[in-house]
This record gives sequence, structure tokens and C-alpha cells, in this order.
Amino acid sequence: MTPRTPAAPKSPTTRTTAQAQPDPDLLDFYRRMVLIRRFEERAARAYTQAQIGGYCHLNLGEEATVVGLMSALERTDYLFTNYREHGYALARDIAPGRIMAELYGRSDGVSKGWGGSMHLFDLDAGLLGGYGIVGGQIPLATGAGLAIDYRGGTEAVVCLMGDGTTNIGAFHESLNIASLWNLPVVYVVVNNGLGMGTTVERSSGEPELYKRAASYRMASARVDGSDPVAVREAALAALASARGGKPFLLEAMSDRMRGHSVVDPASYRTREEAEALKAADPIAAFAVRLGEQGLLSDAAIAEIDADAMRVVGDAVAFAEASPPPSVDTLFDYTYATPVANDSRRLPGEPLFTAGPGGATSPASIRNGAAA
Repeated sequence: MTPRTPAAPKSPTTRTTAQAQPDPDLLDFYRRMVLIRRFEERAARAYTQAQIGGYCHLNLGEEATVVGLMSALERTDYLFTNYREHGYALARDIAPGRIMAELYGRSDGVSKGWGGSMHLFDLDAGLLGGYGIVGGQIPLATGAGLAIDYRGGTEAVVCLMGDGTTNIGAFHESLNIASLWNLPVVYVVVNNGLGMGTTVERSSGEPELYKRAASYRMASARVDGSDPVAVREAALAALASARGGKPFLLEAMSDRMRGHSVVDPASYRTREEAEALKAADPIAAFAVRLGEQGLLSDAAIAEIDADAMRVVGDAVAFAEASPPPSVDTLFDYTYATPVANDSRRLPGEPLFTAGPGGATSPASIRNGAAA
């Protein structure tokens, strides 16, 4: 893993809580949360218009968790996510147009149009992938932590997952190794109470998921995911632990406002539950909080919302103008380095083609004459 140019370090020891005095970061937090909300709403609309294909999972309702977590990372830190990652990419300052273009499957997207919604990747931003296999990112993030430790680096790794992921073997194996080897990894469980449509209480013998770290003598904490400031402070503490050689398990309680994916009607929720989620909207609650501190007026709310809509509109226009990837680039990133006889055969193509005199040869190989 190639280290990137370090940025000027932040000083977590100088931070103060919003209750003590107005925090200059708060207004920026609100802007970022609104941008994620409008981006995800537009992505949902594009999906229903068949502009976005495949699967699509949104961060609606989780904006405070996303922004709080990402504000605690250094620019040199690394991030591994599951497939619900659009907001994290935005909060890592990846251009909205490049993210939307990837959702549209266009060549100007962050993964050249071949990844789609679930597989965003941007090395410059430290986003080392969204992963569609549940828990697939956890061993990889642990390996990245090992690489940092091996090099003697100062970076840390944040590995995101949903609550349902804590029941698979890779979770326990990775936490065990990270604890044994003192790796600089923060494992973050975004607990929205539902593994797809099954409640945590019905699927986990220990529903307070942060307590599972005790099995590996790993420090852990639970935080209110609807408060971006609380999430930031908890994440800073977790990252400080990880940089000191002690991995950490952080559980953020963060409700998603809609179904598991765009096509999930969330019929497992009652009308009362849905209304309660709407009433507890973290963006609306944060706006009230900022208003009480004199940091946000009704006019500013309207201006920030209009600006977010403009940015999202520009992102859509960028995505629509971007061409689809060429078929001959399909296999360009199968391997990081060239591999002899790497097959580039497309679906429906024959395994072999007939040559002069009836001799056969592979139909499509990287280092051969045929293509």
C-alpha cells in the first residue's frame, strides 16, 4: 500500500464541546449533512427512473453518523466501507459528480463506471472500496492495518459495517487478529436496529454490539449516531486508541429512515415507527440546535438547502454527460499488475478460435495475439 502525502495534523486535545462554546465546525457539519440528504434523495429518484442499475443502498437518516465519523479522520487515514457508502464518499470530499457518475455506470465515475453504487473507490481520498459481500471489507481493513504496522506508519484504518455483519465469522476472526497484533484499526458498527428486516434483538445473543469487543480484550464504546458532535468525539477517542496500538470497536446507534435498499418498502415497520423516525430526523434536530446557539437562521437553512440542490443538480448533469465505459476496458483492473494469460474473454465468446490449418488458440488473452 503506497502512503499518500500527509496533511497537517489536527489537534483533538484543543476541541471543545458545543455546550461549552459554539463550535466552528457545526455549520459545516450541517451543510455536509444536507448535501448527503439531497444527494441520496436524488439517487433514489434516478434509480426509479432506471438511470441507476443494480443495487442501491442509501444513507438517509444516517447523515450525522457519516459526518461525525469522517470529520475525525486525517486525510492520510484509510476507510473501508460496506455497500452503503455514498455519504462517506461525499464526506471524504470526493467530487459529487464523480460519485454520481459511478452510480450511473459512467466512465468518469470513481471506479471508471464498472463499480456502481456498491463499489466506490478513490485512493487519493483514502476510500479503499465499498464491498458488496457482507463482511468482505473486514479482513481487508485488518490487512491494511497490518501493512501500516509493518511499515511503522502513523495512519489508521476505519472499517465500517452494519449491525448484521457482527454475526459472521470474518468479524470475530478479524477482531481477534487485530487485538493479538495491536493493529491500528477502528471497527465501526452502524447499528440501525435492523439487519435488512430482522431486528438486532432477534438475531444477536448480545444485542449491545459494542460489548462483543470484550471477548478480545478490545476497548469499545457506544455513541448516539444522531449527534454528529458526539460521534466525532467518540471517533477521535477511538482513533487515538488505534494509533497507540490498541484497536477499537465503536457502535453508532443510527436509524435509517427508509428500507434496506431503494427497492425495500420497509413493510416490517409499523406506521407509528415510520412516523417516529421522521420526527427524530437528525438533520432537523441539528438545525434546531444550531438555531438555539444563534448559528443558523431560517434564511440560512433555505440557502444551504438551495446550494445542496444546485450541487446535486450539477452532479447529475455531469453524470449524464459522461460516456459509458468501453467494453474493452472491462478487464483492465482485474489485477494490480500484469498476469500472463489473463483471460479477457467476454460472455458468449468461444474459449478457443480456429487458426490456420485448424489449429486452435485461446480466443482472448491479455498477453497473446488474439483479443
